[in-house]
Amino acid sequence: MASANYISKTISLILALFLLLALSSEAGRVVPRDLAFVRTGDSHFVLHGSPFLFNGFNAYWMMNVASDPTERTWAFSDGGDRALQMSPGTYNEQMFQGLDFVISEARNYGIRLILSFVNNYNDFGGRPQYAKWARNAGAQIKSDDDFYTHPLIKSYYKNHVRRVVTRFNTISRIAYRDDPTIMAWELINEPRCQVDYSGRTINDWVQEMASFVKSLDNKHLLEVGLEGFYGDTMPERKQVNPGYQVGTDFISNNLVNEIDFATIHAYPDAWFSSENENEQMGFMEKWMWNHWQDAKTILKKPLVIAEFGMSSKDSGFSLNERELYMGNVYRDIYKYARTGGTMSGSLVWQLVAEGMDGYHDGYEIILSQRPSTAGILSRQSHAMRALSDLFSSNGPHGSTTMTIQGEETSNGKNDGSRKSTP
Repeated sequence: MASANYISKTISLILALFLLLALSSEAGRVVPRDLAFVRTGDSHFVLHGSPFLFNGFNAYWMMNVASDPTERTWAFSDGGDRALQMSPGTYNEQMFQGLDFVISEARNYGIRLILSFVNNYNDFGGRPQYAKWARNAGAQIKSDDDFYTHPLIKSYYKNHVRRVVTRFNTISRIAYRDDPTIMAWELINEPRCQVDYSGRTINDWVQEMASFVKSLDNKHLLEVGLEGFYGDTMPERKQVNPGYQVGTDFISNNLVNEIDFATIHAYPDAWFSSENENEQMGFMEKWMWNHWQDAKTILKKPLVIAEFGMSSKDSGFSLNERELYMGNVYRDIYKYARTGGTMSGSLVWQLVAEGMDGYHDGYEIILSQRPSTAGILSRQSHAMRALSDLFSSNGPHGSTTMTIQGEETSNGKNDGSRKSTP
């Protein structure tokens, strides 16, 4: 859908753990308790007055599939007729109803959602489509980076945000901005800016757009969509980056008052493709640890590992290596979450169902074909749920001992082109 602006580049589904384990064996559904909005407090998420931890997954394809109930192969379609926003202010109602269905079903199953307003890349339109629309309207556009500064493009974006946030769900009969099924909005998936690597251009845009979103909806949480690259705010932190900058600043971008929590993405298999698995895991551990420290001591906001995975296109790939990697990442997430704040959950990239070959990018996980992978995800969900329960009972600084991924721990301490380097 190269010419489409698609809201759900990363419809990231967050499993609400206290509901996940209560799924009805009869119909696979739950009758959720009265849903409440997820909030933040003391550097962690709060739900029903208690700390909220989660484990989840990315499933960006859901709106596209849900918009066409006749689909059987679930093959990807990149034609403009499947766009959500076909041109500035003109929307495909069938696609919107597909998103209505996704949100309604998530509510029925007790699942929380993070919805992204736009993509950075040209997949599903993204920034390049906005720039093209502005050029077609006669605006002088130098590059796609004008997305962050040109008044006309910013008006297109704001109009789109308004249309989505105020959307009335045709199935649930609840306006999106009033539906706690949506945990958070994301400003843009993986923002990048080649004309200004300092992070200041994007920071100005984040401040403006975050304020605008909150003026429309102050009930939902909001995040930027960052990968975690450091900028000029803390020059010494640039050495943590995988050898380059992308125009974002993890510190300053997330210090914007209207931004409620921080995210990082991690693809060491793509960023360090010539390194072995141990070296890639070493980077991952350093990447997580530094951002956890900064979220805890500087940002004082929750941190989510919003994308991570291992591609089957990697040299020497094996499913066993992927599962080992996932287990190690989950173990570190649990370890940091156990300290009582900041590290709050993760979203693996990406889950698909059988028969969805058109959505495969190398990172796809098909649980029905790999029960051991499903077990790793399930154990992490149980572990994070148990930690939530413990914190609810003892406060966020309680102590616990638990076996996850086969080891006992105790209280103490899209494809390669989409994940490309400059």
